[in-house]
Amino acid sequence: MYLIHEKLVKGILSSRNGMNLYRGCTHGCIYCDSRSTCYQMDHDFEDVEVKINAPQLLENALKSKRKKCMIATGAMSDPYIHEEKQRGLTRACLEMIEHYGFGLAIQTKSDLILRDLDLLKSIHKNAKCVVQMTLTTYDENLCAILEPNVCSTTRRVEVLKIMHEEGIPTIVWMTPILPFITDTPENVRGLLNDCIQANVYGILCFNMGLTLRDGDRQYYYRQLDHYFPGLKEQYIKHYGNAYEILSPNSHILLQLVQSTCKERGMICDTSALFSYMHTLEITLPKEQLSLF
Repeated sequence: MYLIHEKLVKGILSSRNGMNLYRGCTHGCIYCDSRSTCYQMDHDFEDVEVKINAPQLLENALKSKRKKCMIATGAMSDPYIHEEKQRGLTRACLEMIEHYGFGLAIQTKSDLILRDLDLLKSIHKNAKCVVQMTLTTYDENLCAILEPNVCSTTRRVEVLKIMHEEGIPTIVWMTPILPFITDTPENVRGLLNDCIQANVYGILCFNMGLTLRDGDRQYYYRQLDHYFPGLKEQYIKHYGNAYEILSPNSHILLQLVQSTCKERGMICDTSALFSYMHTLEITLPKEQLSLF
C-alpha cells in the first residue's frame, strides 16, 4: 500500500512544454532513474505526490500561449500510474489539450492509456498525438521481475497495435537494456519483432545499457541481490560507481536495431525522433492555401 501526498503546485509546464502530474511511482520497475536522490523527492518513491491543481494550471498555461505546440508528459513520472484510475488528472489534462488544439507526446508502460483513446484520437485528428511505450524484455517471466506492477510486454504490444489501427503514430523506448540480464541478441530480436508486428513509427534506444545514480543504484543492487544473486558483484567489478552502464554487447545490439529499422522502414535516429515528438506541424486549411 502506498501513501498519497496532495500538493498545490505553482506551475505545471516546463520551459520545453513538458509536464509531470505525479511524483513517485507504483509500477515498481527495479531500474527506474527517477528514484535518484538528485531529484530531491521529499517522500518515499513508492508513495505518490498528486498535483491536484494541475488541470487548472495547464488550462491557464495553454490559454496564454501565442502559438500551438506539442505538450509532453511521461518523462519523469508515468501519467498512468495506479492512482490515475481514481484521480483522473491525466484525462483532465488531455481534455484541456484537446479543447485548445494542442498536440501531445505521451509516454507510458500502462494499458490504462486505452481509457483515453477517444481523446488521443481527437487530439491527433485536430493536431498531433504520439504515443510512446517502453519495452525492455520480451520474456514475460523476466518482465514480471523487472517491471512487477504494470502490464506485461505482450499487453503493451497490444496497445501499440490498437494505436496503429486508430491511426495514432507510436514510438517504442527500447531502454534500459540491462547488462547480463536483457542484453542478448535474442531479447533484442524479440522486441524488434514486437515493434514490426505493431507497425511502430520508430525506436529509441540510445546506447545499450542503463544509468545508475545514488538512490537508483542502491535500490537496483538490492533487487539484483534478491532476484539475481551474485550479479551485483559482477556490476561492481565491471563498472564501479559509473553513471553510464554500457552492455559489453552494446555495439552488436545497436547494429542489430539499426539494420532492422533500416530494413523495415522504422526510424531509429534519436535526434529525428525527438524532433518528431516535439514538433507540431501546422496545416493550413485548403481555402487559405489557395490564396498563395
